[in-house]
Amino acid sequence: MDNPPSLESRMHFPSHAEPRVWLITAGDSPIGISVARQVLAHGDYVLLGLAYSVLERDQRRQQGYDAFVAEVEEHRNEGWTQRMKAIPLDIRMMGECQTVVADAVATFGRVDILLCCTSQALIGTVEELSASQQTLNLVHDQFETNYFGPLNIIKATLPHMRREHNGHIMILSGITAHIGTPGLGMYCAAGWALEGFCDSLAYEIAPFNIKLSIFQCSIEIGILTNLVTSVPPIFPAYSPANNHAPLFRGILNHLVPRLPEAETEGESGNSAVASQDEQQESARVSSVESGPFSVPEVVSKHPPLSSAHLEVLVSETVYAITSIGGHENPPSRHIVGQEGVASVKEKLKTVSEELEDFIQASFAVDVAADSDPGPPTGPG
Repeated sequence: MDNPPSLESRMHFPSHAEPRVWLITAGDSPIGISVARQVLAHGDYVLLGLAYSVLERDQRRQQGYDAFVAEVEEHRNEGWTQRMKAIPLDIRMMGECQTVVADAVATFGRVDILLCCTSQALIGTVEELSASQQTLNLVHDQFETNYFGPLNIIKATLPHMRREHNGHIMILSGITAHIGTPGLGMYCAAGWALEGFCDSLAYEIAPFNIKLSIFQCSIEIGILTNLVTSVPPIFPAYSPANNHAPLFRGILNHLVPRLPEAETEGESGNSAVASQDEQQESARVSSVESGPFSVPEVVSKHPPLSSAHLEVLVSETVYAITSIGGHENPPSRHIVGQEGVASVKEKLKTVSEELEDFIQASFAVDVAADSDPGPPTGPG
């Protein structure tokens, strides 16, 4: 049997007169690396923003990026090293966003396509996320990274694109920005806020020939390819025995231990070493719900997927990005994958049914003029 065609052989870029310049905010993420690889192979230029990392927590991500840098070096004769540059970028800092845009313009002359794919996921119910100052700080950081961060890089890029009267802004979002998911309340909220901002912005920048596209990917893309942080669970209130909502923590607890490299990782992904009391509490909790995200402490880790599995996971999204990026007439929103399309259709069907069920509540109260009883009179 013949081998299936590779992603590279199936890749399709919109036609353009000259090489384009890409700015990718999370150039060390699986999505960023895969898109950069296709962009360089196509002959375009790319500037990659690299997140500041914590060695223990982000070692897996760093190894993936180091392997990509070695791959770029192998293609030196094809000009990859000359057409790629990487600099640190904390998307939460407006000054750094302005610096990275200025660096891209100084190095490559312009920025044609901005791909904003920086993200992280915060796991926990709304009540759990408000349990302490630590969890409240995590909520704040969720919005700083997933909402205010993209706003910063967009605002830094817009003046340049407006002067050039050309540009394409692409936002990597997810179905979670369209459909709420229990246990991902703040993650969903940040995504919904970003999409509302982008929907409004698209109208404002259209007269400058600047396009904006939102990519709604499957939930696996946003969660399994980025940092995941889980807050301590509140048991027994939010245990499966007492709460039948499909909390996302439970889904991850079942999924992550089955991932290819989970067995070799152990518990090194935990943000802290549990004390003896915490270990005893964890043992008690495990009788109710077990898993790496159900321990009584904050846990931050990258899901243990190998580079090969990550490449397969993101291939559909990468294909959509490269097919739409720089298109003369791109869609304002693109749902990636049949599963996502089916989810949105089901959501719209539910909304339509509810509209019909409660349509009477939407009608205005019309009172005929000749039946107006007039102003009320007082006693006597």
